[in-house]
Amino acid sequence: LCLLCGLPAAGKSTLARALRRCLLQRPDWACALLTYDELIPPEAFGPLEPGAGPLPLLPRWKSSRRELLHRLERLLRALLTGEPPPAPAAAPQPAWQRFLSECRGQGLLPSPEGCARAGPRRICFILDDNFYYQSMRYEVYQLARKYSLSFCQLFLECPLECCLQRNRLRSHPLPDQTICLMAKKIEMPDLKKNAWELNSLILRSSDCTSEENEQRIISLLATALENPVKQNEENTEQKEAARAISAASTVHQADQTCRRIISQTMKDAKDKNVLPSEMKSLAEELNKLKADFLEDLRQGNNLKNQICIQNQCSDPATSLISSFQHEAANVVNKYIFK
Repeated sequence: LCLLCGLPAAGKSTLARALRRCLLQRPDWACALLTYDELIPPEAFGPLEPGAGPLPLLPRWKSSRRELLHRLERLLRALLTGEPPPAPAAAPQPAWQRFLSECRGQGLLPSPEGCARAGPRRICFILDDNFYYQSMRYEVYQLARKYSLSFCQLFLECPLECCLQRNRLRSHPLPDQTICLMAKKIEMPDLKKNAWELNSLILRSSDCTSEENEQRIISLLATALENPVKQNEENTEQKEAARAISAASTVHQADQTCRRIISQTMKDAKDKNVLPSEMKSLAEELNKLKADFLEDLRQGNNLKNQICIQNQCSDPATSLISSFQHEAANVVNKYIFK
């Protein structure tokens, strides 16, 4: 399982197609390309329609990613055990059916008539997506560990402005703010901290398809194949991923609490006759303050630790919220006592 990671328009799909062509030229390789943009319906990223009923437990894009991972697992089982290939629960999804058809065409799966050619010794599944959180990539790593498969990552570095320019030239460009937000959140492979990310290459988008990098990628794939993930390799990798997920959850909870504080602070300001013309400036200051505090919590920097020491508490998130509430009150007082 080979993951392609990076910002939208960083060049992942170009690299994926080049890598697939390269592998298919080798007699002992086969290659299947899963492009998430094709396999996850666009409406999964849009708002719910009015009157669509109660909110789902998970956002639709998360549910779609989870469903795609389940289908991939069934496909892997089909290759390993001869089970029937996966089929959608409801009506067949055209993109997924096309992908299965390509797998059959390469002899990776039996044809509908039941005829299967002798499969190649090496099969590379390229997963083309942003994978901007480590937790997203770790889900695929867990799948590799479950079935003792090989796992590696290719991360494409590309300047934000370059991604924005390329994106604007696309037939269906993403909003600039979507890419800018992802650029702030993206987590590069940490080869020193995460043992499960050791089989990773960080490539510059400008020369990712060069002959030199092609050899580096083939070498990475060969190394990964020689060292499949062992099912009992849970210890440090699992703990590291659990800590990452826990940290993300803490930031999310702090964000929700800060939003409630801001909402109440704005209400108090209105009740105390802050001018309507100043309410917008007040909201901008409070949201900037929230962003700074959450970044402190996310990065675990010294400011957060200093706050915790001053407040003599053992929970940095709690002390950060307390400090945010105090700072928010100071901000609104500037407007009240003008």
